[in-house]
Amino acid sequence: MNNNTHLFFNTSIGVQKPENIRNKTQSCPFCARDELTGIIDEEGPILLLKNKFPVLENAFQTVLVETDVCDEEFSQYSADHLNRLLDFAIRHWMRMEASGDFRSVILFKNHGPLSGGTIAHSHMQIVGLYDLDYHEKIGEADFRGPVIHEDEGVQLNLSDRPKVGFYEFNIIMDHGRPSATFASFIQNVVHYIMNSYPYKCSSYNLFFYSMNGKIICKVVPRFVTTPLFIGYQLPQVPNNLEWMKNDIQNRYFQGTMEKEA
Repeated sequence: MNNNTHLFFNTSIGVQKPENIRNKTQSCPFCARDELTGIIDEEGPILLLKNKFPVLENAFQTVLVETDVCDEEFSQYSADHLNRLLDFAIRHWMRMEASGDFRSVILFKNHGPLSGGTIAHSHMQIVGLYDLDYHEKIGEADFRGPVIHEDEGVQLNLSDRPKVGFYEFNIIMDHGRPSATFASFIQNVVHYIMNSYPYKCSSYNLFFYSMNGKIICKVVPRFVTTPLFIGYQLPQVPNNLEWMKNDIQNRYFQGTMEKEA
């Protein structure tokens, strides 16, 4: 049995990574498409390639470039491109999981200066972990909370036991190809975070999970992480979850709720 609990970061590779998420004078490597190498698959403007800077040891790292428009952001995608993107991402994620080459495979997205990312151009990452299983770090309670909306078997809720603290949104659907409803719920939450969220957050993460016959996307607005979590791993739950649930319902689902009633 493998007892590893940590990922190991190769600092000699890390210092070589380009960073234009803060340093806008640096050119964008994903815009120079003719110079990209290690391409695994492509579908129109969407590319999957081997990560040129594999900083994680004992892992297979890939980068999924979402669009060929450098300043286009997830909340701005057309429905057609959004659905195509998530279908492409989840298909390759599931293909890596099914290969049997890894203990687990993670799919995630960084956006903004506080998200942990280095490149501003919209992208995701699919990483195969050879000796770590992310399922050991999560449980069903991480994805429960007040239900904001449900439609076509897809649920959007607000965590009442967030992993890190404050607001975490969960979009849950049955295992299988991503549906348009699943995609639109994720986009609605990202749009809310970027534009209508009480603090108009500039950074967020998307984390995808496959467990118990479900595919889950957790959307996390990013701020400076609370010291109570850094020092003691004590997440904090805000006392206005019900208000936020109602606010999102009124902004994005009012018409749908009226039709259902």
